[in-house]
Amino acid sequence: MTGMRMSNANDRRGYIKNNIIYNAGIVKDPGVELFEPAYWLEQCSATQTVGGRGSVLFIRDGERHWVLRHFKRGGLVGKLLSDQYFWTGAEATRCFREWRMLSHMHGLGLPVPVPVAARYTRSGVIYRADLLTVEIPGAQTLTQRLEQHALDTATWQRIGTTLARFHAIGAHHVDLNANNIVFDANDVVHVLDFDRGRVREVNNVWIEGVLQRLLRSLHKLQLRRDLHFTMDDWQALRKAHDLRLQELLARVL
Repeated sequence: MTGMRMSNANDRRGYIKNNIIYNAGIVKDPGVELFEPAYWLEQCSATQTVGGRGSVLFIRDGERHWVLRHFKRGGLVGKLLSDQYFWTGAEATRCFREWRMLSHMHGLGLPVPVPVAARYTRSGVIYRADLLTVEIPGAQTLTQRLEQHALDTATWQRIGTTLARFHAIGAHHVDLNANNIVFDANDVVHVLDFDRGRVREVNNVWIEGVLQRLLRSLHKLQLRRDLHFTMDDWQALRKAHDLRLQELLARVL
């Protein structure tokens, strides 16, 4: 079946084939095997990890370095429903929404994983979901960095200014923590995992909520893993974030 081009302005390269949305510049004719870990584990070098809210497969297949994530619920609900979500339409699925948001942000030049494809599988009123993205080369999380050594002020400032770029376009990350802020091989700061995220009107209330969630995650990890983190580091991030956000918003006015 030929892919159907989507006209949504937020989705610059989106095609849909059955229950798959994909970037035709990366994959021409996606099949269900793209979302099956067993296929990749047989075909190429791949590493699977399980933890948190989902399982992740790191794929190494020639020039294709991809990450396949299977969506799972967190918290108490996750213990009951695991990877099951209630069907309310294809465009409302977690995977389609995150794929579109990543495509939109990547098109604006924001440092996010490049979306490759997303798929849902439906059974009555229940669906399950998967997302395939391009791997960030040399990725190392903020948590991993802080376990090794303290970061200098300039690095905390870069994290802050990067987050400000997202907030300036209304990109709301609902679960920002130290594990989904990532440095690539060139030390560029990226942000991962926009599940349930959305683009909304810029507002100090939700932006403050995002930043406070990040701070809580740093405190929590510090208690568990003895991270190299101080409130002086946080103040450097906040000052840089707030200043850059003001500058970016002023350009729009």
